[in-house]
Amino acid sequence: MANTKNESKGNQHSVEHDLILKSGCAWNGQEYEKYPVGKPQISVMRMSLPPHSDLPWHTHPMPNTAYILSGELTIEDKMTGQTRCFKSGQAVNETINSAHRGYTSELHTELVIFYAGVDGLELSESLPGETSEF
Repeated sequence: MANTKNESKGNQHSVEHDLILKSGCAWNGQEYEKYPVGKPQISVMRMSLPPHSDLPWHTHPMPNTAYILSGELTIEDKMTGQTRCFKSGQAVNETINSAHRGYTSELHTELVIFYAGVDGLELSESLPGETSEF
């Protein structure tokens, strides 16, 4: 993972950029092996989660990254029970084909999620008996 901040100066403007995350694996160490096969389709979603809420157990069939705009989100791995909390200004790479869920604390949480999928592939798949993530 990388977190660098740089400034470039042009003729009249100063451009700043901050590399928030650069990684070939998910938050729990799962390596990304390949992208799905098919016609590429990038999806970007904004998600708003109220305080003390939890998402259903689900999987993703493609790499995706969530950027925490505000609040905080804890991600939990169903198989291992491993958790990690991500706060405003951080990004998290989610797992592929591995059951997990996210939940909030006392803070309202806003996310922007980037999915690197293919045409016709669902962004999220809930586990049997669970409600749809969105």
